[in-house]
Amino acid sequence: MTEQSTDERTRIRDAIDRLLAGQPTASNGALTIVALAAEAGVHRMALQKRHADLKNEFYDRVRTETKQLPESERRLRKAVSDLKEAVATQKAEITALRHQVTQLALANAVLTLRAKERPLGGSPDNVVPLYPTEE
Repeated sequence: MTEQSTDERTRIRDAIDRLLAGQPTASNGALTIVALAAEAGVHRMALQKRHADLKNEFYDRVRTETKQLPESERRLRKAVSDLKEAVATQKAEITALRHQVTQLALANAVLTLRAKERPLGGSPDNVVPLYPTEE
């Protein structure tokens, strides 16, 4: 490891300790990677790429020491919950539409059968011609 990398890792570990102690100096104190990067004075992508182990350590410590979920995990859990609810709603709608299709197919079959039973040239009692017919 280079000296710069070692210095970054030290600053990140110190920032983790400050955030978990609730004593931020350079961030808003949220338990997020963005706040950790700001607190440590490193770019957020440095945490994502070069120091992914420290990012995971941060999330593990947030779970164990504060007994709460990291913000990103909370957002993902909410998104999963919302998606499950949407899927359930759509399944119910699909079931209702399938039932409706079945009912319409049956009604169509009955009407088709009735139309075949009528004598040719006859018209139902409720049909009124638009144009006068000559009889």
